[in-house]
Amino acid sequence: MPTHHIGMIVPSSNLTMETEVPRMLRAREEAGQGDRFVFHSSRMRMRQVTPEELRSMNAQTERAALELADAQPDVVATACLVAIMAQGPGYHCTAEDQITSVLREQGAKAPVVSSAGALLDGIAALGARRVAVVTPYMKPLTSLVTQYIESAGIDVVDSLSLEVPDNLAVARLDPADLRDHYKRLDLSNADALVLSACVQMPSLDAIQAVEDECGIPVLSAATATTFRLLTELGLTPTVPGAGRLLSGQAVPTVSRTSTVD
Repeated sequence: MPTHHIGMIVPSSNLTMETEVPRMLRAREEAGQGDRFVFHSSRMRMRQVTPEELRSMNAQTERAALELADAQPDVVATACLVAIMAQGPGYHCTAEDQITSVLREQGAKAPVVSSAGALLDGIAALGARRVAVVTPYMKPLTSLVTQYIESAGIDVVDSLSLEVPDNLAVARLDPADLRDHYKRLDLSNADALVLSACVQMPSLDAIQAVEDECGIPVLSAATATTFRLLTELGLTPTVPGAGRLLSGQAVPTVSRTSTVD
């Protein structure tokens, strides 16, 4: 059975990325897909989801990438969507190239995925042009996220901010509540619903149920990151019970290619 080593760069207070992504890939293993996944993480200090702490965390990227390079992973994901999107349109390209440069200098050839870029790619893979979005952020940060998505040519028709600034508190939100939260959105013009535009807000347990209820594709930062990880590994991006994006119906499409050799 092939074993794939996945490196993850996560905020120090993140409790969800290292839970939901392994759960999805474990479910894929159990479905008999014939691959095994091993995870290696490096952490960057961040407790409060504020612009100041997000900038401070981004400054730790090189150190985190160096630590992962030592493990020689097959693919690397950097997983704080808002930290990247808060820096302005297209910053996921800059962040991915920064990490790629560090890896290459250390002899690691792993492709690099960001949750921010992966979300854009996941929306594109579903053929969606109009989305509604749920975030745990305060409204000003949600506005930066919606602006970032719209800068990629995607119309955000409605958004909901749960306004939870403490990152640990975000991880403790009950994903079952999303089955009620999403009903506060106007989905009449939406092609897809981003149920969690944050890798820290748990949503995996609600993805398929909400998709079945609302009748449009439902994805999250975590499912989109998983989709890209599998695609970069050359594997079929399928995970049972994780929404249409990971059903095998979505067409993989990557919005950009790293400029780093």
